[in-house]
Amino acid sequence: MRIFLCSILILLFTLIHPISGQAAPKVSANNAILIEQSTGRVLFEKNANEEQLVASITKLMTAIIAVESGKMHEETIASRKAINTEGSAIYLEQGEKMSIEDLVYGLILRSGNDAAVTISEHIGGSMDGFVYLMNEKARWLGMTNSSFENPHGLDSDNHYSTAYDMAILMKYAMDNDQFREIIGTKTYKSDKRTYPWQNKNKLLTQLYENSTGGKTGYTKTAGRTLVSSAHKNGMDLIVVTINAPDDWQDHINLFEWGFENYDMKSIAKEGREKYHHKGSDNEIIGYLHQDVLFPLTEGEMEDINKQTYLRNDNHAEDVIGKTMFHLGGEQIAETTIFNNPWDMQEKGFFSNVISTYKKISGLDEIW
Repeated sequence: MRIFLCSILILLFTLIHPISGQAAPKVSANNAILIEQSTGRVLFEKNANEEQLVASITKLMTAIIAVESGKMHEETIASRKAINTEGSAIYLEQGEKMSIEDLVYGLILRSGNDAAVTISEHIGGSMDGFVYLMNEKARWLGMTNSSFENPHGLDSDNHYSTAYDMAILMKYAMDNDQFREIIGTKTYKSDKRTYPWQNKNKLLTQLYENSTGGKTGYTKTAGRTLVSSAHKNGMDLIVVTINAPDDWQDHINLFEWGFENYDMKSIAKEGREKYHHKGSDNEIIGYLHQDVLFPLTEGEMEDINKQTYLRNDNHAEDVIGKTMFHLGGEQIAETTIFNNPWDMQEKGFFSNVISTYKKISGLDEIW
């Protein structure tokens, strides 16, 4: 009887005071990861570093290289090789002219393999030349478990990546305004077509109101692959799933879990702050030029530790030191401490520009 009453009391307490947070959702994906976009903090992972076939989410790399090439408004001609590429297509005809920008929209919204090859031949000089650029970009981004052999993602022995690496790629690409606009476009009409292209990403077009974009993929061997992003309550999240039979729901579940359990917290405020050198009572005034934000659960804020390092000659330079932030023994962020507030830094910059101009033009002698 006593055990029964205790159970009832516990149940009532739980209903009145629900336990904060939720258990991480189960996902159908063989490989999955959830990260916060600005910091890259991993919030959830499942076999995230296993090398796998990734299918058409490969095209995220093709797209960002094209966007950064400076050739988006150039026209190129579809080759025989491009139009004969198997799989999904925007149905280019041999010799057809189309801008790189249009091709990138066709690449992302319709997953056109013919668009991928046409882009690669124009920007890389050849598909092999473009693949070299893809692998160089991957190395530069720190995608250490990735290898690319083509610009479209059709299965190949030496073409693979991981959920973690693809999240790194998406995080980087989403910092580019033009890429972000393309990836979040629901429908697009090229002047070369009589009909608009509809985005295949159902999270963006139908299923999830917080979606900001993404890229789908599928081959029989790789299964369903998906990279997507979402924004809610001032936080941006990225999910990657590989070989996921129920990928739409996997992404929704992971996004909702992330938004429910994490918030972007300010661990240091922009503005004036007092500091002391170690072992000294002398007060030093420093300034942070922006808030330091980090995704944290409700109980993690109090576990943040920080260490400040100051220069001995702090008045000789604009930068007088830095503060490093740790959580669970790992460094999670750092910020620079300046000698002057932000507006004075801007004034100093423009004063230097004007001073340099005067010296070059001889106006310093007149003024």
